[in-house]
Amino acid sequence: MRLSLQREDLLKPLSQIIGVVERRQTLPVLGNVLFETGPEGLRLTATDLEVELVAECPLEGLGEAKTTLPARKLHEICRALPEGSEVRIEVDGDRATVRSGRSRFTLATLPAEDFPRVESFESAGTFTLPARALRELIERTHFAMAHQDVRYYLNGLLLEIRPDRLVAVATDGHRLALAETPLEGTAEEVVQVIVPRKGIQELLRLLDADDRPVEVQLARNHIRVATEGLQLTSKLIDGRFPDYRRVIPRDNDKTLVADRAALRQSLGRTSILSNEKYRGIRLTLAPGSLKIQAHNPEQEEAEEELSVDFEGEALDIGFNVTYLIDALDAIEGEKVRIDLSDPNSSCLIRDAGGESGEYVVMPMRL
Repeated sequence: MRLSLQREDLLKPLSQIIGVVERRQTLPVLGNVLFETGPEGLRLTATDLEVELVAECPLEGLGEAKTTLPARKLHEICRALPEGSEVRIEVDGDRATVRSGRSRFTLATLPAEDFPRVESFESAGTFTLPARALRELIERTHFAMAHQDVRYYLNGLLLEIRPDRLVAVATDGHRLALAETPLEGTAEEVVQVIVPRKGIQELLRLLDADDRPVEVQLARNHIRVATEGLQLTSKLIDGRFPDYRRVIPRDNDKTLVADRAALRQSLGRTSILSNEKYRGIRLTLAPGSLKIQAHNPEQEEAEEELSVDFEGEALDIGFNVTYLIDALDAIEGEKVRIDLSDPNSSCLIRDAGGESGEYVVMPMRL
């Protein structure tokens, strides 16, 4: 294999796929990136056996060849080279020489035949939406995913494809985040898939906030997301996601409406003196006012008071402040609405002026 291209033409696809390459590998070849050249240009592939990323670089005049090179070393070399420099790669046996100007690097290669690929992908359904819409959907929900929970189906994001919309749901058992975006021309029946945390994190990193179309394909055990020059294929979590509709409280009879930014700032200041482990705060509601209190084992205390729109019986309730802040950060409107019932029931947090998402937070005992 002989290859000559501009530094930027190699650095961009390498940067797009490098996130999936783990620093500690079960197989040595997983630390490498697969280089494939052909009439269409250069194709780079990286995988950790759960997520596969493929980036394409259109180049002319390339013969068919393939090899694997150390991903992170090659990425660091490209980053360190001067802007606009030319990079030449020549592979001979189990060694590859990378040259640029007066710089020369010799890297060890591994056989391309040893590089694992996703098993045959048979699409069972396809839909298209703007990159911005998919990115915003993930941003508004991903933070509620569980992390290394024994209930493995919670360690990912549920995507529910409906005839007219795409719904995303995440929960860790203590909170739930839900958001949706319109879809056109999808299947008539409802389809649910659970995308693992790693796949969601890579999508969040790779998707731009623009209107370029993104094609999503579903297979029995995989999901594939493709945009211009880039393709992500992720295994799906095999499990049954809880019925999220039963978790969302619809009968809460107390409603608090507050300025979102002011409430977010007050919670942030109060949280400084909350217990570092449990992160508990107390909300005391009375007509027209909200008092936020926190204390910690060092007997330190914080207290904030806000003017809010609240009518009804006084209420004392405790929450994990991080969960409240995450929900407020995911809402875009100026006003936030919080529906409550009693100290032992979950609250429902929404944008008071729109439907940008729904967030359920369970209370804490303080």
